[in-house]
Amino acid sequence: MKLNNDRSYKLAEFLLQIKAIKLQPANPFTWASGWKSPIYCDNRKTLSFPKVRTYIRQSFSEVITEKFGKPDLIAGVATGGIAHGVLVAQELGIPFVYVRSTPKAHGLGNQIEGYFEENQSVVVIEDLISTGGSSLEAVKALRDAGLNVKGLASIFTYGFDEAINNFKKAKCEFVTLTNYDYLMEQALKKKYITEADIESLSDWKENPSEWMK
Repeated sequence: MKLNNDRSYKLAEFLLQIKAIKLQPANPFTWASGWKSPIYCDNRKTLSFPKVRTYIRQSFSEVITEKFGKPDLIAGVATGGIAHGVLVAQELGIPFVYVRSTPKAHGLGNQIEGYFEENQSVVVIEDLISTGGSSLEAVKALRDAGLNVKGLASIFTYGFDEAINNFKKAKCEFVTLTNYDYLMEQALKKKYITEADIESLSDWKENPSEWMK
C-alpha cells in the first residue's frame, strides 16, 4: 500500500518534535542487539502528547479501513502496541485483545489476553518494526489460536530488507504510517540533521549490523 505522503511527513515531524525519535549520527546509540545506531525510536512517548496520539489513532483507523477493511477485532503487540491498539479499537468500535511475547507463566497461561472467537478477523497494531521478529511472533500466536490475521499496521518502520523479507515469508501484509525515508527528508528539511549527516544515515539503513565497525 502506497503511503499517504502528507500523513507520513506530518507524523515524521511529530515524532521528531516530541523526541520520540532521536537522531545522533555523530554520537550513536547502542541497541540491545549490540548494533550501533544513529537513530533511537521510543514511540511510547507519543501517548504523552494528546495531539500526537489522536493523530496516530485517526491515521491508524483510516489506513486499516483502506487496506484491510473493518476487522472483527484489533490486537496490540505487548507492550508498545497495547495502548495504541486500544485507541484504534475504540475509534473503530470493535473489540480489543493483546498478545504477550510469551505465554503467561501462571494462572491460565494465556498468550492472548481478552475475548475472541475462532475464525474472527484481526488486524495487529505495533509501534515499531525493525526486523519484524517480535511482530511476526504475535501474528503466529494469533493464527495458532484460530484467528484470521488480515495484516499488521505500525507507527514506524526502519524499512530494512530483512523485515520486508520476513513478512513476505510469513505471508503477512503490513502497512506503516511513516518510515525512515520520510523521517530523513523531514529531519533535513526541519534542520534536525545536516546534508553531511545523510550519507552516514543512509549507510546505516543499508547495513545496520556492520555500521561503524
